[in-house]
Parts: sequence; C-alpha cells; structure tokens
Amino acid sequence: MGAMRVAVIPARGGSKRIPMKNLRPFAGRPIIAYSVTAAIESGVFDRVVVSTDSEAVAATAEELGAEAPFLRPAELADDHTPTAPVIAHALQWLAGHGCQAEHACCIYATAPFLRPGDLRRGLEILTEHRVSSVVAVTTFAFPIFRAFTIADDGRLEMLWPEHELTRSNDLPEAFHDAGQFYWLEVESFLREPRLYRPDSLPVVLPRFLVQDIDTPEDWETAERMYLALAAEVGSAPP
Repeated sequence: MGAMRVAVIPARGGSKRIPMKNLRPFAGRPIIAYSVTAAIESGVFDRVVVSTDSEAVAATAEELGAEAPFLRPAELADDHTPTAPVIAHALQWLAGHGCQAEHACCIYATAPFLRPGDLRRGLEILTEHRVSSVVAVTTFAFPIFRAFTIADDGRLEMLWPEHELTRSNDLPEAFHDAGQFYWLEVESFLREPRLYRPDSLPVVLPRFLVQDIDTPEDWETAERMYLALAAEVGSAPP
C-alpha cells in the first residue's frame, strides 16, 4: 500500500460575523461543498475528513461524500482556536483509529475558488522537493513597502519610510496566504504543529481566485467574483 494521504477540512459550527458560515448557501450550494468537491475531484486523497463540533456540519459533509468520524472537542472549537491544533487533533485521532497518514492537506471550508489541479500541484511540490509544508499564496495588489498606518493622533505614517522614494519596480514582490490550503508532511507537523515551516514552498495562485471570507461584505464580494467567473466560462470556475 502506498503513502496514505488525507484532507482535513476544519469547519466548526459557530461564527459570530456570519452565522453558520460553513453551511451558508454560496451561489446555490453550502460553501463547504466547494472544498469537499475539490478535494474528492483532485483524486489524491485516501480520505476527506471534516473536523467539526456541529452535528449539522457533520451531516452535510457526509451527504457531500466526505467523512465526519468524530466531533471536535469544545476546547478546539471557539473563536480563538488556531488552525494548527485542530489539524493535529484530527491527524492524531485518525492515527489512533488505524489511519497513519504520511501527507495531509488542511483545506479551509470557505474556499469556493479552490481548484483540484492546485491541490495536485501542491502535492507534487511537497513530494518532489521533500519539504515539510506547501502553502497556497497570492500576490498583494499594491506594493506593501509603501503601506501607511494611522497614528494615535490621526496622522498618516509610512510603515517603511526608507522606501518613500524607491521605485515600485525596485521593491520586492510580496505574497500573502490565499486562505485555501496547506500541504503538510505529517510526521514533522505533529512534532511541531505549525502550518508555515522554515522550508515551506508556495503554490502561487492568481488574485482573481483568492478572496478572504470573514465578513458579510467579503461574502458578497466572493459571490460576485464566483458568478462572474462562472458566466465567463459557462459553468463553475475550473
């Protein structure tokens, strides 16, 4: 038997800013459906597991073809729980129940632009370069080294005043987490549960396939982006 590969989709039931966020309909489907479907269609996972504290999320996940073999403990399901301990809990639970994964992919439940091909590309990078993690990223739309902050007295202050006169073309390109997925080498991750590692490599995504979804405004923006892409290609985004 080859290396076991699992997808873990963290999807708790509560959300203050967008109630029942992970089950809310997005362009006609529960938003978690896009992550589950992309994981299954990638063809690289032995198991697609949803980690949730909610019976309703678990039932929907199973209807979509994923597994929800446990309910996440309450101490790992509040507003302040980071992602890494949730993934570590799921992998340890699976290991204790006969599934010792070699590679795992944390996939966020609110990632409607996730493409199966990007998941496959991330796995290829992880295994070919033998690194401990691969992170989906995209570029910032503006040069971050020209960024401002607003001081306590209301004045604008440059965060990097040394770059006030630097040409944009001479500034290094900056990237941010795309909020879609992280591939992990399980053994090293469980020794030190961190998604970003000293040897992390990127999967670079185009900005038109990236939208953080934390607020109702984010949700509306993402839905408009998704529907525009769907109209352009005559179906859902590839």
